[in-house]
Amino acid sequence: MRRIVKIRETVLGDGVPKICIPITAADQAGLREQIKKAFDGPCDLVEWRADFFRTPDTSELPTQLFADALELLRTEIGERPLLFTFRTKEEGGECSITPEAYKELNLFVASTGMADLIDVELNRGEELLTELTELLHEKGTAVIGSFHDFAGTPEQEEIREILCRMQKCGVDITKAAVMPKSEADVLTLLGASVEMKQNYADRPFITMSMGRLGAVSRLSGSLTGSAVTFATAGQASAPGQLAAAQIAGVLAQLQ
Repeated sequence: MRRIVKIRETVLGDGVPKICIPITAADQAGLREQIKKAFDGPCDLVEWRADFFRTPDTSELPTQLFADALELLRTEIGERPLLFTFRTKEEGGECSITPEAYKELNLFVASTGMADLIDVELNRGEELLTELTELLHEKGTAVIGSFHDFAGTPEQEEIREILCRMQKCGVDITKAAVMPKSEADVLTLLGASVEMKQNYADRPFITMSMGRLGAVSRLSGSLTGSAVTFATAGQASAPGQLAAAQIAGVLAQLQ
């Protein structure tokens, strides 16, 4: 039986897919502006894409800068869940970071108590994903294990295997985002999602086919089982994201 994950008052893995708005601002003023726009429309949870945040070029992590930004976000979003994501360059993000610094940053964020969930990339290595998940759980933070392929779409069996591997690493929610080259690729991602829903998922999962071609995957979570859809309230954080208001209307109709 697939368990649900409750973050504050938001339930993931049950009911209509939840809408997550990414915040991609470069500074605190931008954070305030983007949060205001996010709340002009539907928004169940907020993702802070911290790799977009402008930080000093130093050898040490600017922890106080991140702490101040997290405090601002926590204050502004109220009881909505906050997802912290530092997407690495290798996974389509804005910055490169060593595995040691990546681990240190995520542990620091958890220690502030401001973030409810933290995204940890599978491609940092299964050993690090497992270790970091255990440490983040000790600090009371839930974990999304994530996999991104911006070059193409793996076979359906491989997508399923990737999601199952992340389950074994102990994460609370699994996520796979792939890039389609054809209509068949979109169907491959949708097929893997339904297969997970029916036979393999024991916890919530998130799947999407990126780009304009894969936009339908961001609307079909009620069918495929994907628990969260990422939508824009301004600047997109990944190819193919649709406006939150559009998604909410379609999800309501499908439900």
